[in-house]
Amino acid sequence: MKRESNSKLKIIPLGGLEQIGMNITAFEYEDSIIVVDCGLAFPEDDMLGIDLVIPDITYLKDNIQKVKGFVITHGHEDHIGALSYVLKEMNLPIYATKLTMGIIENKLKEHNLLRCTRRKVVRHGQSINLGQFRVEFIKTNHSIADASALAIYSPAGIVVHTGDFKVDYTPVFGDAIDLQRFAEIGKKGVLALMSDSTNAERPGFTMSERTVGKTFDQIFAEHRNTRIIIATFASNVDRVQQIINSAYKYDRKVVVEGRSMVNIISTASELGYLNVPDKTLIEIDQLKNYPDEKTVLITTGSQGESMAALSRMAADIHKKVSIKPGDTVIFSSNPIPGNEKAVSRVINELSQKGADVIFQDAHVSGHACQEELKLIYSLVKPKYAIPVHGEYRHLKANAGIATALGIPKENVFILKSGEVLALDNQSAKVVDKVQTGAILVDGLGVGDVGNIVLRDRQHLAEDGILIVVLTLEKGTNQLLAGPDIVSRGFVYVRESEGLMEEARQVLSDALENCLRNNRNADWSRIKLVIRDTMNDFIWKRTKRRPMILPIIMDV
Repeated sequence: MKRESNSKLKIIPLGGLEQIGMNITAFEYEDSIIVVDCGLAFPEDDMLGIDLVIPDITYLKDNIQKVKGFVITHGHEDHIGALSYVLKEMNLPIYATKLTMGIIENKLKEHNLLRCTRRKVVRHGQSINLGQFRVEFIKTNHSIADASALAIYSPAGIVVHTGDFKVDYTPVFGDAIDLQRFAEIGKKGVLALMSDSTNAERPGFTMSERTVGKTFDQIFAEHRNTRIIIATFASNVDRVQQIINSAYKYDRKVVVEGRSMVNIISTASELGYLNVPDKTLIEIDQLKNYPDEKTVLITTGSQGESMAALSRMAADIHKKVSIKPGDTVIFSSNPIPGNEKAVSRVINELSQKGADVIFQDAHVSGHACQEELKLIYSLVKPKYAIPVHGEYRHLKANAGIATALGIPKENVFILKSGEVLALDNQSAKVVDKVQTGAILVDGLGVGDVGNIVLRDRQHLAEDGILIVVLTLEKGTNQLLAGPDIVSRGFVYVRESEGLMEEARQVLSDALENCLRNNRNADWSRIKLVIRDTMNDFIWKRTKRRPMILPIIMDV
């Protein structure tokens, strides 16, 4: 490390605060910037037709000569999902653990970025040097294997970033979280701790992933005569492992269904994170060769997503599997906030088809509850606390834990995305705000749909559209044909012929008037007359405001 200088370390969250998703944080010291995570968020209800949301990385592009690379904590979409979009704009190396890198590589392949992106697989306990920073990967537990916390060493001090974590003393695969290392780093003196806030409102400890395995065993024992269908998160490799263990024990064949599930499971088994006994996995087409009570389906769709495998089965539009009376369906997940309606819709559809739906005790969270957060704070003993990963109420709960453990209130920072926190051993304060925001991805278009387009979509969705078509003679502005009115999403024309006829009449009169008084009226003036006349008439008659689109042709 270089000698102590009087520069400060800057921590700049570019996304991921006040929301679940889109995690990306820049750490800057003098001429070096490293970026931790690069995630996407899923669209809000009012983002009509948007597929996903990625962070605005203007700040990184403006300082590209300083940026050394992306350091990734784990392989969930809200931490890696935006990489393939961001790398197209700035080609930087990626540092991640083995499974995380395997999942990232799948994404890069889809976007044809694999050959041109530098990648380095890092082991837990290893460090990488990036400019003025040294970053050490520390083993943690989460609902996806190979998750890491980061110790970020800078000349201004050490920052520990927990990533998403829980403390699991009996994980399904690999070792327990490296609490010893957290304690050793805590002994050196830690400037700031940035810790996962997702479950900061929940008291107690998060249960071990293994407890779900016991639940599966019980369910398999109680339902020996039915087919079992289990919906869970594609990325939860340990969960899949436990389902496979129970299936093997009760002599059932396993089918994996859903694109994301198939992708992650093949990656995990290639890399040795999943141990599948021979002849246990079968293709979905082979289901018909086995009696129902000898099969298990592991599927996506635990969040009620309309296009996921389970929803398609429930709605009877799945090509290969339909739900039968007597099927046992297990939801091995909790609804993410906002998805409750969708999930309950799928549960209702499944129950109507005669399936037995189970959703108690078949899930544990991947995030730390209050006691685990207290443990990490006590081991790391940071000077400053910066809660991350969660909505405002989660960050606030985490801040409460920090102050309860004796960190002074003025040393706890609940940041907003874009705020620049400058800190060293003497002081810490927010000194600046950089541009941040959400870039909307719709199909292949990145950022070409903005607020105005969304506003139009909202308008069309709420009130529909009326298109007015007319033909004028070139030069004389004589009305040759029209006006004709085409309606979409406003009223059903066949049942409202009177209204449409009247609208046409009112419009004709207004146009005659305008053209008589103003022989050489320009088109924008004519369009204005059409809009105003139609808006007034339709509002008076229906109290609605459809979008009015005039189309003028000249002959």
